[in-house]
Amino acid sequence: MSVQLRDVAGELAGVLWREHTVYRERSGGVVIRGEHVRRWISLAPTGGRDEVLVRAGRILDGGTTAPARSEAVVPLSAGTGVLAATCRRLLADAAADVAPVAPGRTAPKRSKRSKRSKRPGKAERPKGPGKHTSFGSWVILACVAGVIALYVYTAMRG
Repeated sequence: MSVQLRDVAGELAGVLWREHTVYRERSGGVVIRGEHVRRWISLAPTGGRDEVLVRAGRILDGGTTAPARSEAVVPLSAGTGVLAATCRRLLADAAADVAPVAPGRTAPKRSKRSKRSKRPGKAERPKGPGKHTSFGSWVILACVAGVIALYVYTAMRG
């Protein structure tokens, strides 16, 4: 089945995109990546003999893949044309999920973050007179003062 999926995926990739990468998944399925359109398609065997699970999703910045936005089960005997039409529909669904907001309309508001995540990180914290010196810094200062005092003491004695 995986050899048949690989052959079907190769044909399908050629129909859908000029530039593509086809590779096998660990689970036995096949993935087609269209980097230039920032989309991916996965073909995976199902419990049925002649059926394949088709999933489609986006490729995020940095090359990682987002989870599948939509999926469908298609019989392999239907042919490459039916499979390509199904993939185009799934890819359109994936693209519709991230469509830009029309002018004059507002984007959906993001959920509020927890209070803990609102705190600025270490690099963003204000520095200056209000900053507290940590315990470790006090220990280092005490050691340096002790070494200087020991040097002065031995110099005065000698």
